[in-house]
Amino acid sequence: MRPEFVVCGLGNPGEKYVFTRHNAGFLTLDMLSQKLGGVRINSLKFHALCGDAVIAGVPVLLMKPQTFMNSSGLAAAAALSYFKLPPERLVVIHDDINFEPGRLRIRLKGSAGGHNGIESVIEETHSSAFPRIKLGVGQKPPEWDLADWVLSKVPAEDQKPLFSAMESACEALPLLLTGDGEKAMSRFNSAG
Repeated sequence: MRPEFVVCGLGNPGEKYVFTRHNAGFLTLDMLSQKLGGVRINSLKFHALCGDAVIAGVPVLLMKPQTFMNSSGLAAAAALSYFKLPPERLVVIHDDINFEPGRLRIRLKGSAGGHNGIESVIEETHSSAFPRIKLGVGQKPPEWDLADWVLSKVPAEDQKPLFSAMESACEALPLLLTGDGEKAMSRFNSAG
């Protein structure tokens, strides 16, 4: 079935990055695949691990780019190009250091906000008009280097709130896919 949307969770490939802050997007897709009855995201194409799913009646391509975070846009752009979909049909799920763990922020378009993965998606798709679901992973303490912070493991005390935000992301996704972005924002942006 031809996808009508591409849902791209951002992260870094490889065992050592699995439970890091930067991999909140990958983790959300893992949770989503379980909720969808074990949809497998393991087919390598478009520089990403991909899986086909139907969410709220909408056929989607789920993808986890394998290019490392700073080149995430290569995968997203390749899939959009292949299926001849506009950037508005791309939903990106990613970590955000501007929000505490447990907070979720949905935007229908906008700047990269300093996130290298989103920067790459904007650059490669030549558009900033794609919806994104941002998962709070906590602000970097002043003494930390940014790269070290986002590549560090999610600490035990932040895991429960992060999983709660991931649950909300899975609930918000059907609204985004069915054209109810405003409803998704009003329902989830105020939570937490």
